[in-house]
Amino acid sequence: MLLLLTEWLANTYSGFDVFHYLTLRAILGVLTALAICLMIGPFMIRRLSRAHIGQPVRDDGPQSHLSKAGTPTMGGSLILVAIAVSTVLWADPRNRFVWVVLLVTLLFGAIGWIDDYLKLTRAHSKGLPARQKYLWQSVVGASSAIFLYHSAQLPAETALIIPFFKEVAIDLGWGYVVLAYFVIVGSSNAVNLTDGLDGLAILPTVMVAGALGIFAYAGGHSTFAGYLGIPYIAGAGEIVVLCGAIVGAGLGFLWFNTYPAQVFMGDIGALALGAALGVIAVIVRQELVLLIMGGVFVMETVSVVLQVLSFRLTGRRIFRMAPLHHHFELKGWPEPRVIVRFWVITVVLVLIGLATLKIR
Repeated sequence: MLLLLTEWLANTYSGFDVFHYLTLRAILGVLTALAICLMIGPFMIRRLSRAHIGQPVRDDGPQSHLSKAGTPTMGGSLILVAIAVSTVLWADPRNRFVWVVLLVTLLFGAIGWIDDYLKLTRAHSKGLPARQKYLWQSVVGASSAIFLYHSAQLPAETALIIPFFKEVAIDLGWGYVVLAYFVIVGSSNAVNLTDGLDGLAILPTVMVAGALGIFAYAGGHSTFAGYLGIPYIAGAGEIVVLCGAIVGAGLGFLWFNTYPAQVFMGDIGALALGAALGVIAVIVRQELVLLIMGGVFVMETVSVVLQVLSFRLTGRRIFRMAPLHHHFELKGWPEPRVIVRFWVITVVLVLIGLATLKIR
């Protein structure tokens, strides 16, 4: 929105041309989203507390979590507001990729809102039935994948890029839709499974979003893309503004979500942020790199899958409790230790993912 205004103002004063630079608008996106969270956060937490919108806690989980019952939840709404406002202000509204990511994020947030609402009204940790949740996730994920496939302008936009190999690009055809669907829906659920400890999911989300922003900026610039050997996706660079909004909103939310948390993001935030990471990775053609950088999300999801399969097939559990962070808690690790160590792992994995830009 403000980009269009500054373009008009540049006709009278050339200094406004500075807002054409993606890097400046990305920085402003970070700062705007961060400011919104820090300003609105205390008010939102008070309102949630007065409305008794408190987090229900599993009675079969670690005993240390029982004290968290009643902590305000659905704080992800603050994240979504900050992302939406910052993106609308600083991103180019004529860019199709920006609207795809923003709409997918908000629609997954709506699914999460329904899930959270049902948990609260039923005063139980189980909300929207899994089949219904997956159905609506599938509708949004598949629709966005089909749109991206039909709106693709270059062959590179639908090819599978293999990290560390400069010349390897596999033409997927309609397989692109299948891959995109699983990346979006899978990433959404993976972040949701990780969101079980104070700040555990939000900081890795911030780090991965920031790294994807670098891929978006490079992939949307023909010179940089050619030099680095990554696919050039016209218009993808604008996503760096949205990635900046996610970073700013995430850091602002972490201010209140860090241990001991004053508020939880709930499914409204976790499902939305995971879907956002997934669709961004699909657009910039870095699905496999997302798998690397989001390794914490992956291992949390795999731990749940293995636990369920093992119990159904053998009647035994591999982990003391799934997702994996609960396993370490039950082994005696203090919650802050689990959180920080998972953060450290994410830093390493994100650096490995960024290294694929040059090691090809």
